[in-house]
Amino acid sequence: MTIDEIQQDIVDEFSIFDDWIDKYEYIIDLGKDLPLIDGRYKSEEHLIKGCQSRVWLKAEKKDNTIDFTADSDAVITKGIIALLIRVLSGQSPDDIAQANLYFIDRIGLKEHLSMTRSNGLVSMVRQMKLYGIAMGETGTPKNQNNAG
Repeated sequence: MTIDEIQQDIVDEFSIFDDWIDKYEYIIDLGKDLPLIDGRYKSEEHLIKGCQSRVWLKAEKKDNTIDFTADSDAVITKGIIALLIRVLSGQSPDDIAQANLYFIDRIGLKEHLSMTRSNGLVSMVRQMKLYGIAMGETGTPKNQNNAG
């Protein structure tokens, strides 16, 4: 599936819920289903800077796609990174780097997060796009911790 197709699926899923309490519960459930990151990647090197919670992100290039794994110490944040992984994992580096992640606004996510969580969301997106840029050029990440 393309990034846009996956985003549309997410928008459709969130349209089922009438209020944000239900949407938050759904996000938390998505985080619970996120495959665990290998413990060795829960290190300072893989920590996303700029997040209120601790979020670890690992990117691995396979053929011409990038697979992401992640974890967080906060349930909402873990759900948010699970959504981002769902959209971007398995996509090409160029598609990741250039992705317009419109689903964030369409489901109302950013407007329903605290300022610090919203800044964390921006940091997560930025880090994933930086991996896309770095792996598109060389196949390995470059200076991955400069997310902000």
